[in-house]
Amino acid sequence: MPLQRRILILVSAVVLLAAIGALAVVRASSRAEEKNQARAGGPPVTRGEVSLTPGEGGRRIVFRNMAWGPHRDELATAAAAAPEGPRTASGVSCLRFHSAGGTGICLRADKGGVQDAYKAVVLDANLKEVTGRPLSGIPTRARVSPGGHLVAWTVFVGGDSYAGTNFSTRTSLLDLRTGKFDASLEDFAIQKDGKGYRNADVNFWGVTFAADERTFYATLATGGQTYLVRGDLAARTVTTLRENLECPSLSPDGTRLVFKKRVPGLSPDAPWRLYVLDLASMAQTPLAEERSVDDQVVWTDDDTVVYSLPGDFGADLYSLPADGGGAAARLMTSALAPAFLG
Repeated sequence: MPLQRRILILVSAVVLLAAIGALAVVRASSRAEEKNQARAGGPPVTRGEVSLTPGEGGRRIVFRNMAWGPHRDELATAAAAAPEGPRTASGVSCLRFHSAGGTGICLRADKGGVQDAYKAVVLDANLKEVTGRPLSGIPTRARVSPGGHLVAWTVFVGGDSYAGTNFSTRTSLLDLRTGKFDASLEDFAIQKDGKGYRNADVNFWGVTFAADERTFYATLATGGQTYLVRGDLAARTVTTLRENLECPSLSPDGTRLVFKKRVPGLSPDAPWRLYVLDLASMAQTPLAEERSVDDQVVWTDDDTVVYSLPGDFGADLYSLPADGGGAAARLMTSALAPAFLG
């Protein structure tokens, strides 16, 4: 092939690739702009004051607002008795969020440079930053202890999904009473099957705290298996309790854990079903939700749990009885990461 023709083909290819890239940028920009426009029939969202103080203004839900419009991704609040009613947006944006005892934890993206940086920010009851820590990966889980004194978060440092096995996580704990920061639960001593255990493949995620502000539960993964562990913050130990449990969430009365469990025969991309574990008897009960839930469930009270599933505009929240009966019901559209206050 003559040199002139080869050059022409090369130039044409470069121009075509540039055009495709420009079109992708335009489409992405158009999509982003579309998300900034409120959609017809969506929940009304207005800017206002949002508090994390329990009981202030009656029982409320604080959550990440996913409704399209100028307040998308902001923390917002709605009355727990009317979850699909008007929303008040705070102006504070979080990718993951949780709150209890007047304290909030916000895992956010700080945009700038070539790629986003991530940060864990502890918020006071007025959503003001108390302290912050840079994150070493993509935010995925966040929890505050019932009394608001302990916070925990998990990030992906390799991979971006729990569905497969090719991922690595890092889970950190911060004690707001003392300022003590544990950068990774992997530094805690592990008791597995009654013996000390160490392995380079250990991962932790999905912390949930007990009311004593010392005990916690979490998921430990090692050797291709997941385990429920009970942790002791003062002793810096974790002890395995049971296999095949992920993302536990402790009931308000401290007697049960709701969790997701891998069920053989389901799709590798959607392998989970929700169960409740009675901590006294270690008996587990399947819940009535038949869809695969990749979330760390929250309790609204001792009888009901709430979780997210993909929706038309990001995610919707569903409620479900915690006794294995009843049926799932959509609680809120276009919402994620709820905390029930009051």
